[in-house]
Amino acid sequence: MWITLALTTIVVVLYVTEWVSLEMTSLGTLAVLLVLFQLFPAIDAATGERLVTAADLLAGFSNPALLTVLALLVVGEGLIRAGALDSVAEWATHPRLSAWVSVLVIIVLVAVLSAFLNNTPVVVIFIPILQAMAVRLNVNASRVMMPLSYAAILGGMTTLIGSSTNLLVSSALIDLGLEPLSFFEITPAGLLMAGLGLCYVILVLPRVLPERAGMASRMTHHGKQFISQIVVPSDSHLVGEKAVAGAFKSLPDITVRMIQRGEHAELPPFDDYAVKPGDTLVIAATRAALTEISSRHPGLLHPPRRLGVDRARDRLRDGDTDTGDANANARREKDRDKDRDGGKDLQDQEVLVETMVTPSSRLIGANLQQLGFRQRYRCLVIGIQRRARMIRASMTQIRLEAGDNLLIQGRWADTEALGRERDLVVLSGTTGVLPRRHNAGLAAGIFITAVGLAALGIVPIVVAAIVAAVLMIAVQAVNLRQATRALDRKILLVVVAALALGQALENTGAAAVVANTALGLFQDLGPAVILSLFFLIVAGFTNVLTNNATAVLFTPVGINLAAELGVDPHVFAITTVLAANCSFASPVGYQTNLLIMGPGHYTFSDYTRAGLPLLLLVWVAFSLFAPWYWSL
Repeated sequence: MWITLALTTIVVVLYVTEWVSLEMTSLGTLAVLLVLFQLFPAIDAATGERLVTAADLLAGFSNPALLTVLALLVVGEGLIRAGALDSVAEWATHPRLSAWVSVLVIIVLVAVLSAFLNNTPVVVIFIPILQAMAVRLNVNASRVMMPLSYAAILGGMTTLIGSSTNLLVSSALIDLGLEPLSFFEITPAGLLMAGLGLCYVILVLPRVLPERAGMASRMTHHGKQFISQIVVPSDSHLVGEKAVAGAFKSLPDITVRMIQRGEHAELPPFDDYAVKPGDTLVIAATRAALTEISSRHPGLLHPPRRLGVDRARDRLRDGDTDTGDANANARREKDRDKDRDGGKDLQDQEVLVETMVTPSSRLIGANLQQLGFRQRYRCLVIGIQRRARMIRASMTQIRLEAGDNLLIQGRWADTEALGRERDLVVLSGTTGVLPRRHNAGLAAGIFITAVGLAALGIVPIVVAAIVAAVLMIAVQAVNLRQATRALDRKILLVVVAALALGQALENTGAAAVVANTALGLFQDLGPAVILSLFFLIVAGFTNVLTNNATAVLFTPVGINLAAELGVDPHVFAITTVLAANCSFASPVGYQTNLLIMGPGHYTFSDYTRAGLPLLLLVWVAFSLFAPWYWSL
């Protein structure tokens, strides 16, 4: 029991600090538990049976709640790829609505959708749309990104399928031999908290959020300068030149922000760094300075003449076997190159855009050099942000993670194509164009039928979710490759490890010891106060741990507290659900908070300043509501 408690403490520390990745911590936890209970089995003194077996520890992989969560991820991906949410988004951004009304409608819509859908893909869909709304309003995106995430979290606490956390707590009740939560059992308390929370999000939150400039704005000094690039030809006077005090003599009134050589990025100062043919100089300059250098050195600001041929060759390498089309494309590229000096085609204009790596992206885990990003997308990555911080050192060696922001320069046509495979979401330089509809009505019908059957109790949620996921694949709303990518391995491994720890805590008696210790400290305060303090403790942990791990680890403690107090265990289970969803005060507790950290350019302290009052508001509301509703 004590070894299990010590291991739990170590795992919590590793989850919070992320000294080791969450996936490796989870796998390591499973391995340690398997070895521990194999070499030192916990034996029931009365029956002589093992209290914790390998089957118990690995049962998480077949846990119905986890399977439901994974199936719902596939269903959500099918809805998005089929364009089933497009009409909703288009209605919310109707031109007849003012921009502020559109933002308000989107916030409420996200909360409603998150009650029935996994909120991560919902947030990913609306991030670029809200970016476009922020441009229309002439306000910083930081004013609208955090309300988007908080609305999704609040909506997720209103129904059983609103969040994976809710399903896991319900599953833990089954494991403990109790009745699971019904579909709308958490709805009364959840609606109260979500309603109050949305009032705060809409009326107060935009006023306390700071103005944060994005990467593009900082690099261009808020629009006073333009970002451009110089591809150094072999006969250029720049070849061999070195910077003096960070500036190049041949480029007066121009600031060189970065020198890209192949897949290597060199940041200033450029002391003793000689320019070579083929180097790409990313520059910032006024319109007058760019005009001057363009007139003095014609063609210097344009890509090499063979760029079109190289692109055609790239298409062939990427699987385009229609040689005629490839040659035609190459000829068109050449014709465009010839006409560049006379005026650029819109598709050939160089633009600077910010993009975000999506949770299901194929880019995750690899660096730019391994991906051959420039060759694959024909765009140049000139900056990477992680958790709103610019990563400067060895940019091409950084392994990409979900939520990373990439500052990308390329032709308009190429940047528009970046998000087609949903590896990246274009955050700026776009109007937030939505994908074309494909089987949208059928996908929506499958989802609504599955939710309806589960809500009415006709079939178990796990059955409805898995069948709906299979049907999404069958009707080609999503293919097998896309469905596989939609499965979040972080959720899978963290939940399985947390379930194993929870099983060990319960079966060794560690959860009961924690509950009895807490009860000994607060027994005289009464059930209502203990429930309120339990909510606050769980809400505090969910802001430093993942919400799923917090829910699974605290459910056995809550059930034991309920047993000692003589209270319905569902009361403490619902409390765990609601509190574990209160991931407002930090970016690490919930994935949507991490996803909007880059687009909103937030710091950690922004979440504390904006989210802590919301957490306290929800806690006070619950503390007043719970004693009346459950007659404590």
